[in-house]
Formats: sequence, structure tokens, C-alpha cells
Amino acid sequence: MAKKQRTPQEKSIDPAAQKMLIRADELGLETAFSRADNMAPCNIGAAGLCCKLCGMGPCRVTKDGQTGVCGATMDTIQARNLGRSIAAGASAHSDHGRDMAFTLKAVANDETEGFVIRDVAKLRNVAATYDIPIEGRSPKEIANELADLFIAQFGSQVGPIVPLKRASQKRQKIWADRKVQPRGIDREVVDMLHRTHMGDDQDYEHIMEQAVRTALADGWGGSMIGTDVSDILFGTPAPVHGQANLGVLKTDMVNVVVHGHEPTLSQMIAAATQDPEIIAYAKAAGAKGVNLAGICCTANEILVRQGVPVAGNFLHQELSILTGAVEAMVVDVQCIMQALVNLAENFHTKIITTSSKVKIKGATHMEFDERHAMTIAKDILKTAIDNFKERGATHIPDDKQDLIPGFSHEYINYMLGGSYRASFRPLNDGIISGRIRGVAAIVGCNNPRSQQDYLLTHVAEELLKQDVLVVETGCGAIAAAKKGLLLGEAGLDKVGPGLREICEAVGIPPVLHMGSCVDNSRILTVLTQMVEEGGLGDDIDQVPAVGLAPEWMSEKALAIATYCVASGAYVIFGGSSPVGGMPDRIDESDIVLNYLSKGWEEAYGGKLEFIPDPDEMVRATLAHIDKKRADLGLPEYDPTRFGKSGDTRMLELEKLPLSERRESIYGVAAD
Repeated sequence: MAKKQRTPQEKSIDPAAQKMLIRADELGLETAFSRADNMAPCNIGAAGLCCKLCGMGPCRVTKDGQTGVCGATMDTIQARNLGRSIAAGASAHSDHGRDMAFTLKAVANDETEGFVIRDVAKLRNVAATYDIPIEGRSPKEIANELADLFIAQFGSQVGPIVPLKRASQKRQKIWADRKVQPRGIDREVVDMLHRTHMGDDQDYEHIMEQAVRTALADGWGGSMIGTDVSDILFGTPAPVHGQANLGVLKTDMVNVVVHGHEPTLSQMIAAATQDPEIIAYAKAAGAKGVNLAGICCTANEILVRQGVPVAGNFLHQELSILTGAVEAMVVDVQCIMQALVNLAENFHTKIITTSSKVKIKGATHMEFDERHAMTIAKDILKTAIDNFKERGATHIPDDKQDLIPGFSHEYINYMLGGSYRASFRPLNDGIISGRIRGVAAIVGCNNPRSQQDYLLTHVAEELLKQDVLVVETGCGAIAAAKKGLLLGEAGLDKVGPGLREICEAVGIPPVLHMGSCVDNSRILTVLTQMVEEGGLGDDIDQVPAVGLAPEWMSEKALAIATYCVASGAYVIFGGSSPVGGMPDRIDESDIVLNYLSKGWEEAYGGKLEFIPDPDEMVRATLAHIDKKRADLGLPEYDPTRFGKSGDTRMLELEKLPLSERRESIYGVAAD
């Protein structure tokens, strides 16, 4: 008996996605949405209660007091499973950081083709942070030493890793006292896998402490390194105009979609599309040129630096192929569906894998090598151009939305005070005064088991109404972009009165796009700099701020959540918990779940909770923000105090006679 399929409208709130889902149904083709409807999740595995770590199992532990063959209890099994997921997520982002560090080393030694150091100021600032001499040295000399330092963070056997010094002194002491300061990043991942092997660590709290240390090695190590090096090589993001959604594809150009997470390949392909040789090659094939668009976090990398349009977030990868207009989808690592190859067989699209870590059966493999970067990028584009003649009918939705991304922590600092008075003081003052009630970081993936983009955008819109400033990364930021929340004018009718004043005065959208998912390290930096600015406590756990991943699906998300919690943040996930109890039961299968909230809050001041209902997510976020405001002795949130200043107020005043204008401003009648 066929399972009930959701309608396209139930699968996604995005009109472009709905059109492509209708097309998929008409063609009888599967997508992640239909497969999710057909595939019922295993409730035992979903609760983390299935152990398959040795040949005596798999063991399904579902009853109070039941154990695996070896005697492993529910809490041990759940902690082991979660710890391994966190290790995998940390490995993905940190390996990205490692690759970036080796690329920096190669650039510094003139071993690459096409790459240069684009942000020397960032290079010097980062090097100085780690006490690397910069005066009288060339950028390549500095970069070479910095690259060596970064590379050493992966294999060092004693700790702590050096980027931890960027956290507050109080936070560093908490980590030291609890003995969770990461040593080498690779060592922590191996430690996590070793202690979760059959017959090793069997104390769930002890297992979760190593999970924290592994995650910290990513958030304050591998991910932070990846972000810093990307900025140094490709430029630190600043606001730039872009567009998002499937409508960015073009009928008269060769469409190449880059998908994945590594910026080295996508940046070089972006440069190659503007090369006269490639433009001429495309015109000879009957196209006007090459149109590059991105999916997922590769999209964010080239969007925030160059304004390259975004075709969509995670769940748009199949939908872009359904347009019939994509000559090649070029992928590297992470979040790439194996289903792409089978789907592409129904169209002319070529799936091209480029990473030594990733091959897909049936795809074309053109391995990327930084030493021959431009040559390989051109070869990839020529392969796509040669495929243009095979294109059939196209069905490109006309849906696309303008956006302004590129809010790195450096730019936020600059925009609040200019070149000579750059400071987080105005942001802190906005929170202290109550114009900004608090800050929410909305991050994470799409999940086809929920309505695409709904949870992400609903939570954002409801928080904006309550004067909560929203910062976003990854697929969450793309969802907000498609909804029109990344425009300055979005603040005029979608946010509360206090936040509107800030947006109008500074000239920013109410949702700040901070980059790809690896760039969550930027959020840690912003929160730390807010603490250092003063007035909001002495550590992240006192700041009125919450992190949310409403549509999470990836092991990377679990690693991100863990390092944010260990840094003092309250983190809310939508969907189900990977260590939840069995349905409708509260028993010993909830021990680990409770520890992630109460246990971690007692240890680190942060906690992780799973809340499926979006309105409850909003309520919990506001309650936490208000509690932190009260603990700091800040004024109670009162939206009626604001909304009569900024550009809107000036426009109102200009309509009044001079005498009434003075009285309105000063409360004193004119003489």
C-alpha cells in the first residue's frame, strides 16, 4: 500500500520549489521529499537506542533495565552514538579547515595557479593575534608561518590548541577546570572514536565530556581556521548585492551550478567564467556566456564575497536539475545527495565530482588540484559548455529575490562606528537600552521531513517582530534570502519598533547573512567581542542570545550545537532528538537527553534542547533572552518606548510646520 504523499505546498513554502515538485510528479521522478514520505524513520534508531558497534549486535534496547549483549545500558549506547556523530560533524568542518590551511601554505610558497592573498590586513591581524611577527615581513612570509601554525593544530599531541585564546578569559578557565581544552584536532576525534569502541568508556557523562572537547576542537579550531584562511585568500566579506532562488538560472547561457562546501574550487570557477577564453568558447557553442550559480554553502562562499547568485539551499540541489537548464552540477564535499546521478540521467545535466574524498558512481570525476586550479576550472567549464547543445526544453521558475549578504564580524564592527571608531558599542547599547531585545543566530540545514524553509523563516519573522536581531549562516540564511528578509527595506514592515530604529539608522537588513555553515565561528567571535565591549556580562552565557537550528539534519549541526553550548550558549533544535526517549515515555532512556540541557547548563552555562513546535521555539527563545536581560539588570523589554526615531521619524517631522516640529522634538513650543 502506497504511503500518503504530501502536496508540493506541504513539502515547501518556496514557490519555486513547489513548481519543480509539481514537475517531478508530472515526470514520475523521485526527490528527497517523496523519498522522505515513503521512508518511515526507525523510532529506535531515531532515539539513539540501537547499538551496532560490534559483531554481537546490533542490539536494540527499548525497555527499562534492558541492556545490549555486552551489558551496555541505554545511556551508554545513546552517549556513544551521539559522541560518534559529533566526531563525524567536527571532522567534516575541521577537515575543510585543514585543506584551507594547506592551500594557504601552498600560496605562500608559489605552488598554486591563480590564487593570491587578497586580504593582507586580515592576514596581519590574524598573525598578530597568534604572536607571529608581522613588521618588516612580506605577506607571503607571514602567511607561510601562519599556515604552519594552523597545520600544527591538527596533529599536535598536547594542548590546548592556540585559537582558544580568542575566547574570554572566564570561558578559557571553565574549559581548563573541566579538562575539555582540545589538544590536536585529529587527536580529539580519534579519542572520541576510541572511547566509544566496544568495551571502552561506559560512563555517559564522561563520554559527553569528550564530545564537548571534540566539538570545541572544531568550533574554536578547525572551523575558525577555515574561516580565517578563506578571508585571507578570497577577501573578508562585506555587503554585496546578490540574488537567490531558481530564477537566477538563464535560458540563453550555459548554467553551471556549484554545490558543496570548499571555496577553493568555487572561487576559481567564478574567476574562470569571466576569462575571455571561456566566454568565447561559450559563444562558439551558441550561448551568451557562462552563468554560475550556487547551492548550499559553496553558494554562500561565493555569494558573500562576489555576489554570485544562489540557486537555492540544500533541498534545491535536485530541483535545479529538474529545470532542465543545468549543463553541469559541480560538487566537492558534504551534503551532496547520491540521488543526483540517477535524476540527472533523465536530463542532459552532467554531475561532476572534484574532491579526492568524494566520488559518486556514475558521475564524471575531474579532480581539483590547487597547483593547476585555473586550468582545471577551465576544463570543467568547457565540459559544461560542450553539453549545452544537448539541452532540451527548460522549465525555469521566474522566482528570485534580491538580497544583501556579507556581514562578517569585521564588517559589523566597522559598520557600527566607521574606520576610526569601529566598535561593538552601538550594538551593546542597543541591547542595553532595549531597542534590541536580544540576538538570535538561526543556522542549519533543510530537512525534507519538514516543510522546507517554513521553520527557518517562521521563527525568524516572529523573533524580528519582537525586536530580536537575527544573524544567519548556511542554508538558513538562504531560506531567509528567498523570503526577502535580507534587504534593508525588509526592516520597515517586518520588525519591531526598536530594531527598526537600529536598521534604519545603520542601514542594514534585520537579518544579517554571515556566511557558510563553517562560518558559525564568526558568531562565536561576535559574541566574544560583545562581551569584551562591556555592559553585557563577562562571558557568552550572560549575553541575551540564543542559537537555533529549526530544520537540522546533519552531524555537523550536532558538532556546532555542542561547541556553542560549551561556549555558554542556549541552543534550540527543531525536529527530533537523536537521544530522545521512546515515544510517550519518560524513563531511563531520557537520561542523556536531560543531561544535554540540565547537565550541560550546570557545567557550561549553555544547554541544548529539542523543540519541534516553532511557536514554542520562539517562546523559549524570548523567555531565555528576557531572563538574561533581568539577570544583567537591564530594563524590561517595552516596545512602546521606541519607534519614533530614525529615518521614519525624520520623514514624519518634515511634514510638520517649524513650530510644531520643534515642539514635537523638544517638547517645547516655539517662541
